[in-house]
Amino acid sequence: MSQRSLEDLLAGADSPVELLRNAPAGPNVYPGVPAEFTNWRDEQQAWQQTCVLFNLSYHMNDLAVEGPDALRLLSHLAVNSFDGYTGDRAKHFVPCTPDGYVVGDVILFALGGDRFELVGRAPALNWVVYHAETGGYDVAVDLDLRSALRTDGRRRSYRFQVQGPHAMQVIEKALGAAPPELGFFRTTAVTIAGRAVGALRHGMVGQPGWELYGPWDEGDAVLEALLAAGEELGLRRVGGRAYSSNTLESGWIPSPLPAVYSGESTKAYREWLPASGYEGSASLGGSFVSDRIEDYYFTPWDLGYGSYVAFDHDFVGREALQDMAGGEHRRKVTLALDDEDVARTIATMFRPGGRAKFIDWPSAVYSMHQFDRVVVDGKTVGVSTWIGYSANEGKMLTLAVLEAEYAEPGTDVALVWGEEDGGTAKPTVEPHVQVEIAAVVSPVPYVESVRTSYAPGGWRASGA
Repeated sequence: MSQRSLEDLLAGADSPVELLRNAPAGPNVYPGVPAEFTNWRDEQQAWQQTCVLFNLSYHMNDLAVEGPDALRLLSHLAVNSFDGYTGDRAKHFVPCTPDGYVVGDVILFALGGDRFELVGRAPALNWVVYHAETGGYDVAVDLDLRSALRTDGRRRSYRFQVQGPHAMQVIEKALGAAPPELGFFRTTAVTIAGRAVGALRHGMVGQPGWELYGPWDEGDAVLEALLAAGEELGLRRVGGRAYSSNTLESGWIPSPLPAVYSGESTKAYREWLPASGYEGSASLGGSFVSDRIEDYYFTPWDLGYGSYVAFDHDFVGREALQDMAGGEHRRKVTLALDDEDVARTIATMFRPGGRAKFIDWPSAVYSMHQFDRVVVDGKTVGVSTWIGYSANEGKMLTLAVLEAEYAEPGTDVALVWGEEDGGTAKPTVEPHVQVEIAAVVSPVPYVESVRTSYAPGGWRASGA
């Protein structure tokens, strides 16, 4: 009996939007780490004031791609250029559909020769596996699933990040010597606790730091050495609650809906995808509602990646993106929500009826793909995609994509919080009423130090 496909699942639904907005997916829980090591407020503040350790070993998928055609495959799927790409650097990998809409984004590591590793959420990795298996490429792929989808308690690799103002001092102590100078997204090999460790110059919270990775069985020894090195430097471990909010300060939209639910150009892909996979189990939430699933798709420009769409190579979506390139594009911004409006919304919890949708802290996202309306005088001018609280800024922030004329910093807008008609059938949604929360369009990244030091010269502008 053949496996039921995503296309089969969609054929039995009223519409993709209806299916995803009422999906039975529960709250997102980061596996492998506790919700809090101390408390999420101190954990947030540590990444701007001292330093933190993020344990990324459990919640992301890893895809190994190896073979004579590996680079050709990856270049054919990425909008950004591979010109000069070498084995001592990582790359922000952004694939699009033939229609020019984003499938997802992950980090690509060149491991030397014809060996590569992609790390991140499932949609982009599934897209790579599909093309590897169906495109006639001489490659082998090996998908290492996130911990929540396996029963053996193991992964191929551990992955830690040490980030913050004191991060490089912690790394120096762990190395027992001054760390080598690395350009942003450059990689090297070092030794910690007698183990060979891969190192990537990264900055998830906009502060200096490294990502460290190696064989799974060596992770405990490396972790112990990092924690010991950071003890006197204010190093804090970050739990699942604070981790999901760090993107509000750095400005990365972490969960674009994969643009694969409609259109002839991706039909064969939907027939290949299992109904039980990520795409068939995803959920849409928020106040933005459209009958057209295409209205939930993003272009690279929407997500802030337009500056490194490179037409120096042939890639899936190239023709569509060339047609889009000269047009007007929406812009990614931060919205700073009005403190009093947020407080009034929370205060509805203390009355018997007419309550607003519950605002959780520090992350208020309640679906896998959050889409809230941003309005001006009742007109929808964009969507908010990620919402939460920053203890560093003392603000509720959202990452939004707005029409260009409303995207200038200082523009007054409003966020429509809560779902229509009292809420959908998702288990994360209780009966509630919609409210409007005033907001001010602000820069992205929101934090000034992040904007100026996240990567000298601007890593997004360079395409990583």
